[in-house]
Amino acid sequence: MILRKVKWLFVLLASMQSLVTSAQQQYAFQITFSDKNNTPYSLSTPSVYLSPRALARRTVQGIAIDSTDLPVNAAYVDSVITLTGGVFHETSKWLNMCMILLSDSSQILTLAGKPYIKDIALVGYYGSGLHHRSSNTTPVARTTATCDLSYYGNTCPQTVLVNGNYLHDRGYNGEGKLIAVFDAGFIDVQTNPGFDSLLASGRIVDTFDFVWHDSNVFRQDDHGGMVLSTMAGYWPGTYVGSAPKASYALYLTEYDSSDEPLELDNMLCAAERADSIGADVITESLGYDIFDYPPGAGQVFSQLDGKTTIAAQAANIATKKGMLFVATAGNDGTPVPGWGTHILTPGDADSALTIGSTDNTGAVSAFSGYGPNAAGQIKPDVSAMGSSALVLTSTYFTSANGTSFSTPQVAGWATCLWQENPTATTGQIRQAIIKCASQYGSPGSQIGYGVPNFECTSQLLNVRDTPPPFTAEKWVIATPNPFTNDILLSVSPNAPGNVDFQLTDMAGRLISAELFYLFKGYNSPVILPVRALPAGIYILKATSATQQQVLKLEKR
Repeated sequence: MILRKVKWLFVLLASMQSLVTSAQQQYAFQITFSDKNNTPYSLSTPSVYLSPRALARRTVQGIAIDSTDLPVNAAYVDSVITLTGGVFHETSKWLNMCMILLSDSSQILTLAGKPYIKDIALVGYYGSGLHHRSSNTTPVARTTATCDLSYYGNTCPQTVLVNGNYLHDRGYNGEGKLIAVFDAGFIDVQTNPGFDSLLASGRIVDTFDFVWHDSNVFRQDDHGGMVLSTMAGYWPGTYVGSAPKASYALYLTEYDSSDEPLELDNMLCAAERADSIGADVITESLGYDIFDYPPGAGQVFSQLDGKTTIAAQAANIATKKGMLFVATAGNDGTPVPGWGTHILTPGDADSALTIGSTDNTGAVSAFSGYGPNAAGQIKPDVSAMGSSALVLTSTYFTSANGTSFSTPQVAGWATCLWQENPTATTGQIRQAIIKCASQYGSPGSQIGYGVPNFECTSQLLNVRDTPPPFTAEKWVIATPNPFTNDILLSVSPNAPGNVDFQLTDMAGRLISAELFYLFKGYNSPVILPVRALPAGIYILKATSATQQQVLKLEKR
């Protein structure tokens, strides 16, 4: 069955009289199939198309294999290629479609009336063609750096801002976890001594260039190398990233010369590949708003509702498959012509952990993209240091600005947190990071819920595993009591909505007031920052819409 949209596209292409002609030109088309009938794959034998790591991740989180895991029907793809004479680009099993490249856009007309085709969309034009571009990057001889300075060196500010060193001090540095990185190119990974450990240990486990369609990602751009360094960099005394012992998959999905819808498809296909090899975390520092081609194909803000764009769908499905999808909020904090100051996609995605930018004091960066998304959901979720962030370049390090660099930092720390809590679900990791952020009670449009605190998230998830015995009268429990540092407040899962905490001394003077929003069925402990109080007795009053409780606390 051909939909009205497909018929309109055929009419449009047939009426175009002055298409650019070139021996190398290629038009990119996205073709969605109507079903997966007659596939040789079965839901009962997932080991044929999913790796042991991917299956283990689903088992731990209780995620079932379903039809979206089945590969696209190869017979449909073969038919499309045969009928159009096109070049195969990629398939997406999650959205049941393929992408092809045609030198003449009228070739797509040969698909008219085919019953297995649900939809067709023009998603890009490349004047010099794609695939099989030769690499001009040759691996460079490398030297091993030694240094006697303190461990973190120049990454101290971005590390201590989020208390990430707490996880490293406890031995959690990403070991055994797999992070997939989507970007525009990873040139510097082959030249900077800060990547020596990563390469020598063989922890780059997969690479693929979804633009030029081969395995060489060490070309086109150095942006991905800088992004990767904030996690994988390991140069003790000079530079240490947030997950220096994790394994990595590097995927090039961005075409540098222009922005076109095919790049969202590339991101979708990269997410599927990351799923198949068993990635735990996906981080991407790419965001999209206005496209260069086809004319009028740019996003409109109403589409950034958390579920509509191809990239947002990729993020949401990846989350359902048990991966944490960490996305950039973008750098449109100052108005962009035709767009304004909005968030970018896939940072709008419902389930993405979207990251904004601050300086080293936690103050929001002027360039950090604005939320909420078009559905009113708070975005970004949290923010980290993207102003003057330290990144590795060709042979040394430099400071750089952008949510591109705050995003992977958080992805790395989240990976370490997950290493510490291997049975946690994606949702529990995400919620712990949000609930421990500095502005959880009063989120902002640019900073989201604020700056994460990974000491708090570690404590929160560990307490979650042993919930206290709540009663109708005792629906809030403070631990420890007596206390010497901060207090963890555990709240009954049956107490949804806003809960106001007011702490006073014995004379009735207000010490602090905190407002937390709690979710029915999942109320993780929250931190009450009271470590600076002098010794004495204090009164904590907890008030919700339907309940009130008073606790006496002792500081020693």
